[in-house]
Amino acid sequence: MAIQKNVKIKNRKARFEYEILDTYTAGIVLRGTEIKAIREGKASIAESFCEFSNGELFVINMTVQEYSHATHYNHSPKSERKLLLNRSELKKLEKEVKNSGLTIIPLVLFTNSKGLAKIDIALARGKKQFDKREVIKERDSKRQLSRIKKAFNN
Repeated sequence: MAIQKNVKIKNRKARFEYEILDTYTAGIVLRGTEIKAIREGKASIAESFCEFSNGELFVINMTVQEYSHATHYNHSPKSERKLLLNRSELKKLEKEVKNSGLTIIPLVLFTNSKGLAKIDIALARGKKQFDKREVIKERDSKRQLSRIKKAFNN
């Protein structure tokens, strides 16, 4: 697979499973061939989440597949990766997570104009089952309304 200039890997279930309260953009500490694998688009943030450890924020369960052209010095696909944020942002997030019972989830993994890997994370609250049903009903009604409008205009 060819190396892509702009990579944008989304967590598609995040907005369905969680109510997004606040978003941040963070850098990621990568080792070895991880950035090359991300530029090939071989990463997934579908089941990942963020967790604090010793005042530092780590993303857990983020999968970066092994780089195809690497030797035996390749990286492990599911290791913890440190996120880079300002100290004030880290303190604010840690306080919110401890006091309010909120969670931090990754939304989008992308490369910026300089080619550095960044991740958009969100402070989120889990949705209940009835909230999810409401979203599905709204989506279906919008779809039906657009079909009716399209049929009416033709």
